[in-house]
Amino acid sequence: MSLQAILGNFALILFILTVGTGIIWFLDVFHFARQRRARADAALAEYDARRARLQADGLKVDESDRTRIEADILRQPTWIEYSGSFFPVIALVFFLRSFLYEPFKIPSSSMVPTLVIGDLILVNKFTYGVRLPIINKKIIDINNPQRGDVMVFKYPKDPSLDYIKRVIGVPGDKITYKNKRLTVNGKEVSYESLPDYLDEEHLNYSKQYLEGLAGVPHRILNDEKAPAYVQNPDPFPKRELCTYNVEGFSCTVPSGHYFMMGDNRDNSLDSRYWGFVPDENIVGKAFFVWMNLGNLRRIGSFQ
Repeated sequence: MSLQAILGNFALILFILTVGTGIIWFLDVFHFARQRRARADAALAEYDARRARLQADGLKVDESDRTRIEADILRQPTWIEYSGSFFPVIALVFFLRSFLYEPFKIPSSSMVPTLVIGDLILVNKFTYGVRLPIINKKIIDINNPQRGDVMVFKYPKDPSLDYIKRVIGVPGDKITYKNKRLTVNGKEVSYESLPDYLDEEHLNYSKQYLEGLAGVPHRILNDEKAPAYVQNPDPFPKRELCTYNVEGFSCTVPSGHYFMMGDNRDNSLDSRYWGFVPDENIVGKAFFVWMNLGNLRRIGSFQ
């Protein structure tokens, strides 16, 4: 793994910091602290003996010196003090982020209008099963992704990148996208026309529909100027399960994989182009916008 990849992997950095500060904390509690205590006891014994001799000679001894000597010897070195202070905080963040909830920022417009650029979202890390951090290996099965879920996953072509799309097909599904309308396992998905969507950044309108995929109604966008066919799909693994034509495409989702699409259908690079998402690439289910500094009304749950 390259240095750039390591620096871009926040989970790995947190893991290294947790292990590093944890080792220092452990060594201090069970080794260094005992050494300091032994040195302090020896110094205090020597001090007490010296004080007894001085008192025998009729000299007065300042008792505060004993407290100062003990405090100076028992004081933790700065590097140990900071490591011990940061360890529980870093460990808690690592645990929460790895097994419960992880924050993400939406970087592109592929999920508009459901999610927009700048949305800060929370992702449930355990709803699809408990996975070991860093290697992302599932150790406990809980639920499987369902059609209509908004899911974060590792980009199959570059697992160092996190992508977010909507689950369109689960293992065994046959997905057909013809003239920008979905059919799943031979059943047409319902569409309801909505008022055109205004892209305030580029000042243009897109056709907006309410898509009723698997009982999860959500808004999607279509660009009337964009063609229905998929332009230049990659030679991705298991591409033989997909057929492409001028009207769209049809794919059968293989076992252990998922078919993903963005809600901004004509402005999303997704499974139509780079293929299926394997189960081992799953990160979690996105469910809540907790902040958007440009529009506080964006805060709330979504589907």
